Amino acid sequence: MKNELLLLGSVFVIYGAVLVAYRLFGKIGMYIMTVIATILANIEVLILVDGFGMEQTLGNVMFASTYLVTDILSENEGKKSANKAVWLGVFTSVIMLIFTQYWMLYTPSSNDWASEHISAIFSTTPRLLAASFIGYIISQRFDVWLYHKWWDFTSNKTGDSKRFLWLRNNGSTLISQIVNTIIFNSIAFWGIYDIKTFISIMVSSYVIYVFTSLLDTPIVYIARFMKNKGIINN
Repeated sequence: MKNELLLLGSVFVIYGAVLVAYRLFGKIGMYIMTVIATILANIEVLILVDGFGMEQTLGNVMFASTYLVTDILSENEGKKSANKAVWLGVFTSVIMLIFTQYWMLYTPSSNDWASEHISAIFSTTPRLLAASFIGYIISQRFDVWLYHKWWDFTSNKTGDSKRFLWLRNNGSTLISQIVNTIIFNSIAFWGIYDIKTFISIMVSSYVIYVFTSLLDTPIVYIARFMKNKGIINN
């Protein structure tokens, strides 16, 4: 039960942090959260836990927050700002890959105690970051594109651009998360885990994404409300 409570708590903490960052720093806050989530998700994904009857990697909620960020930016700041957040995430992944591998080129001092642990963690980073990089750029670009396609569709049908936020939010995220789940897990974990564990990770990842996507809809509404009220510090 401890893991389940921690996983649920992470949703509220991470999504709450996104709202606070948007309230305090506007678009810049969203870009900051993209960088933070990209770095932490790529480290968290190395941890395998049991929760809600499924074996799963951490990092799913943190990574899902990047979709929340792009949806808030799409809704309130425009497609260009959302795509900028995507490219910031890509840039962050590339820089993280370069430096984590660069660290391991040094010869440790005889008094060093951290290098072997750093190596154990980041020796798998190239494959994971490649998986994250490819899954992220394809699924996030698709998410932003689909968000605005849904928006155009509902606006044309109703004549009201403000309606059906829940549809464009969930309709874009849930579909793009399928793309990301298949790409990331296939590149990152194929051959590392047995087939049963691999399928379990794949299914659990998407179940979590469905759960987090449904929970992030009220956050997008709150973010739009704050924007309309003029309380966002840009």
